[in-house]
Amino acid sequence: MWDQRYNEEGFAYGTAPNDFLKSEYFRIPKGGRVLCLAEGEGRNAVFLAMQGYLVTAVDQSAVGLRKAKRLAIENGVEISTEVADLAEYDLGCEVWDGIVSIAAHVPPLVRKKLHAQVVRSLKKNGLFILEAYTKHHLEMEGVGGPPPSQKDLFMSLDSLVVELQGLEFIIGAEVERTISEGKYHQGKSAVVQVVACKTEEN
Repeated sequence: MWDQRYNEEGFAYGTAPNDFLKSEYFRIPKGGRVLCLAEGEGRNAVFLAMQGYLVTAVDQSAVGLRKAKRLAIENGVEISTEVADLAEYDLGCEVWDGIVSIAAHVPPLVRKKLHAQVVRSLKKNGLFILEAYTKHHLEMEGVGGPPPSQKDLFMSLDSLVVELQGLEFIIGAEVERTISEGKYHQGKSAVVQVVACKTEEN
């Protein structure tokens, strides 16, 4: 599915960064190493590289990541890319200053394992930034998020609080907002937003 989507002309989700990431990225330690999960065509990774971060973008689609590399070159920056399935990807231990998860919808068992890895793989004072669709989005007019047949892929603040134990939440909210990101994220949407830090005590 993803190779097919990213093979389409243009950029499926646009080339501009996610609005929530753009408003909160400054909290990531300056010049640090940042991992972007399910990064697709690279819009968020390239934005972060333009802010001086050392960025690695991981996605299961080689097609998407090739476009990400091209987007980086067009913007005069470099990013690292890794083609991998998040169900099997090893995030490492205390290696990242920031981890970004924008609409990275995976099955619940994979998500729980992934988020446990997020906590372990962040350095002290490292930051996790997430925005994902909630089930409430099915009642909205906007385009985006998992299909109704895959409701278990949606996220909620309650589940994220449990899955991200070990991080201190700076922002944790379920909100409705208008999204305009390419062809596949458009209109009034229901999302969960998280900014969480791995504090010295953890």
